[in-house]
Amino acid sequence: MTEMENKAVGYTVQQGVATITMQSAPVNALSRAVRVGLIDGIESALSDDSVSAIVITSSLALFSGGADISEFSGGDLSPNLPEVLDKIENATKPVVAVLPGPAFGGGLEVALACHHRITFAGNQVGLPEVNLGILPGAGGTQRLPRLADPATALTMIVTGKPTSVVKLPGVFDKISDKPEHLLEDTKQYLASLNAENCIKRTSDITLTMSEEVQGVFDAVTAQTKKAARGFFAPLKCIEAVKGAYTLAFEDGLKHEGKLFMECMNTPQARAQQHFFFAERAAGHVSDFDKSTPERSIEKVAVIGAGTMGGGIAMNFANAGIPVTMLELKQEALDKGLALIRKNYENSAKKGKLTQEQVETRMALLSGTTTYDDLADVDLVIEAVFEKMEVKKTVFTTLDKVCKPGAILASNTSTLDVNEIAACTSRPQDVIGLHFFSPANVMKLLEVVKAEDTSADVIKTCMKLAKRIKKVAVLVGVCFGFVGNRMIEPYGREANRLLLEGASPEQVDRVLTQFGMPMGPFTMGDMAGLDIGYYVRQSRQAFISHDPTYGAVADRLVEKDRNGLKTGRGAYLYEAGSRVPIPDPEVLEIAKQEAARLGVTQRDDISDEEILVRCLYTLINEGACILEEGIAAKSSDIDVIYVYGYGFPVYRGGPMQYADEVGLGEIVDKLSTYAERLGDYGKMWLQPSDLLIKLAQERSSFAKFKN
Repeated sequence: MTEMENKAVGYTVQQGVATITMQSAPVNALSRAVRVGLIDGIESALSDDSVSAIVITSSLALFSGGADISEFSGGDLSPNLPEVLDKIENATKPVVAVLPGPAFGGGLEVALACHHRITFAGNQVGLPEVNLGILPGAGGTQRLPRLADPATALTMIVTGKPTSVVKLPGVFDKISDKPEHLLEDTKQYLASLNAENCIKRTSDITLTMSEEVQGVFDAVTAQTKKAARGFFAPLKCIEAVKGAYTLAFEDGLKHEGKLFMECMNTPQARAQQHFFFAERAAGHVSDFDKSTPERSIEKVAVIGAGTMGGGIAMNFANAGIPVTMLELKQEALDKGLALIRKNYENSAKKGKLTQEQVETRMALLSGTTTYDDLADVDLVIEAVFEKMEVKKTVFTTLDKVCKPGAILASNTSTLDVNEIAACTSRPQDVIGLHFFSPANVMKLLEVVKAEDTSADVIKTCMKLAKRIKKVAVLVGVCFGFVGNRMIEPYGREANRLLLEGASPEQVDRVLTQFGMPMGPFTMGDMAGLDIGYYVRQSRQAFISHDPTYGAVADRLVEKDRNGLKTGRGAYLYEAGSRVPIPDPEVLEIAKQEAARLGVTQRDDISDEEILVRCLYTLINEGACILEEGIAAKSSDIDVIYVYGYGFPVYRGGPMQYADEVGLGEIVDKLSTYAERLGDYGKMWLQPSDLLIKLAQERSSFAKFKN
């Protein structure tokens, strides 16, 4: 046995087999050290006459997570991954990839360059580069099509989704039934190799563009144009894969490299890579450290079994955590539990759950109508009506019945968590956990720290979010926290534009073309216009200086036009349909309100004005939030907006989008409309101090540190 010194990659020789083992925790990212180790390993094996076969594998529970994305911003890239794969593929001894776990991106590209591939039936592999706004850049678009059928190869590369290895029989030469059989099966496979068939280079396979294959390309292209609107990379992925069928292998690699750089130099790639890091950075906060203890959460209670309470409870049941749901009336409790079962049964019908899983999760849910049954829970989440008096009553009761050390959380979306905490004798145990609706589906969780919330409570909730598969972002206390505070100017300007003469469909069109999943008027109709109405009624101190604020929306609600649930709101809806139909009556109501309030209607409202007034004001509010320290960093705001409000990930979030546009441009446009709109503009569209400061410094939100 011989060994080679490389901390990232191990090397041993035993019984004629050189084993190159990637051992770079946590995910065997293909850093320079790993790339050098792979090349050194191949060269050592080729120069050793005692070696007859080479195995590339991993000491970790996965093969490789792919490229080291931190190297994208520069550094020593030599040897690059294509050079490494060329060395592997052109080795004169058989190279066998043994995958003890998933291989993604460059990790799968390493395996594809080997002459043989072995794994186990429960494993998954994928090429997720498209999620970073790029395409596989080390031959993935050329080698995968040579081993998998056209539809599978295209789907994997264009969607970036992981694929079960059992669906890739052409890619893997041997698939063990269980992971524990992998070692023995590998030994047997190596023993079966003979000189005649031991080196099978993927690059030697020739493909042709038949009529049938062209049909597959046409179908995937049509589907991608519809599903990936706004993204740049997916269609380039198709173009690269086409090269595998129309070009010689070496030319296909060059074509792939050219398309890779085209993708890399786009705002979409910058945005998607920004968001990749932003999501991970959200968990890094200064409010606790490694020494901060965590509280044990083994039993949870949820106050309120309505839509939100039920959705919250499902998150914990899904994670195997018992949940007690409390409603004061048995009828409401039964209704809530029945709705949860219905949701689970629907998932089972779609094949997402087995019936056994449905019953296991339902068994974790219990109901009660008395607070005394919550005496032993570790965490209780209140999800009752959004009214301070109601919340205070609940927390005063919880303070009396819950054990010392229990975390008391509110799902409030707008209210002051400090005020809620103050009605208890243990404000250090009180925190906001703002789930987004539907709570069992939406990934975002705003964790709201109050003034007295202890570090161990914050840490426990941030870690718990991962356990229930949420992306947690820590925020401070203010009205609406981050997400709902920023959506306020967005909705305000949309409604003011309607008053000034724009139509709901024009405003919605501009913002959906920008990339939002729906425009503000459709969103309002779906949520229920009465919700916004009640918020405005409760915030008169904030808006009373502007009599035009939400004026048209108020009239719609007063005419029982509450949105989809009443069949009419900003739009009309046919029974059973969610398709909005423009309604001239809404424009007439806007015209009457404009006349009553002395607002001049005009027909020259441009698409640019709509975008600036709705979106740039939202960004401006984000700047205020940063300046006040409500959000610790601009990337946290981006995570909240992508996961909570559907902001297009190919724009990276509102603050990344602003940085891409340039903060000077944001200031100039806001200032232009603030001046143009007179008193109203001065009231609502003035750029914030931080936005002006950063623009003058030619800086960015990403560089801002509080």
